[in-house]
Amino acid sequence: MNIVYLGSGQFGLPCLDAIIQSSHKISLVITQPAQPAGRGRKEKPTPVAEWAAQNNIPVIEAPDVNSPGIIDKIKSCKPDLLVVIAFGQKISKEVTDIAPKGTINVHASLLPEYRGAAPINWAIINGDTETGISIITVAERMDAGDILAQCRTEIDGEESAGELHDRLAKLASPLLVTTIDQIAAGTAKYAKQDDSKATRAPKLQKADGFLDFAESAELLHRKMLGLWPWPGVSALYKSKKSSRVERVIFAKADILRMTNSKNLPPGTIDENLNVVCGKDRLQIMQLKPENSRLMSFADFVNGRHVSPGDIFIRIEE
Repeated sequence: MNIVYLGSGQFGLPCLDAIIQSSHKISLVITQPAQPAGRGRKEKPTPVAEWAAQNNIPVIEAPDVNSPGIIDKIKSCKPDLLVVIAFGQKISKEVTDIAPKGTINVHASLLPEYRGAAPINWAIINGDTETGISIITVAERMDAGDILAQCRTEIDGEESAGELHDRLAKLASPLLVTTIDQIAAGTAKYAKQDDSKATRAPKLQKADGFLDFAESAELLHRKMLGLWPWPGVSALYKSKKSSRVERVIFAKADILRMTNSKNLPPGTIDENLNVVCGKDRLQIMQLKPENSRLMSFADFVNGRHVSPGDIFIRIEE
């Protein structure tokens, strides 16, 4: 089949590779415009735009996919099917209706669970042990289309959102090609979602990563994994001796199952240099001070002369 692909994020790259190695053809790629990135704020194309250039496939950087000019470009390709993955724009019915075989989307959850922009992150934060990939039709309501295919995978207890993202991206590619084959052959089966079981995965904000050590060590640990590499989880480190305050991002920690026998305030660094939480404690393994490199907690302790009684404070929004 002739396919027009709409996507921007790196999540879709394994699927793009799989499609061009199949019997199907991508005639056009639509992606978001280049954005300033890095310290020099130089404009950087999306990963999908870079992929299209490397594979000699026409690409359009579209600020609005629903504009008449872009719609005409898509129609001129005479696509059989539109494929949408991590695009970043709401797509109108006028666009989704262009292709006679419809418009399908690859979503990183077992729908109807985790409809929204950040399903991988929220699955880890909420402590789920399983997730997967859903391939659905694109509907007017977000992620509410009919399900064509799903596959499941376990979530490792120490797996970060970045690691799970990459693993799910690879898992999606063979499932997508099989689904496209079925659509082409007319054998695809469409199942309605049970809206009563729908849950949400809202877009992440930086404030989601502002740690409150009054929460349990287990939840804080899940947030460290679920919000890595972006936005990361952070707090303010305050030295009891010097009153110096410094923002830090936590990268890795272990949970220590122990009671707060001395009734230390949450966030306090104890006599063993572990952090008191609302329940249990955290042994910090790696962190990144603001404007510095990722380092071991031992290096941080030595460099800042960290001592018991120092504290990590929640950042106020």
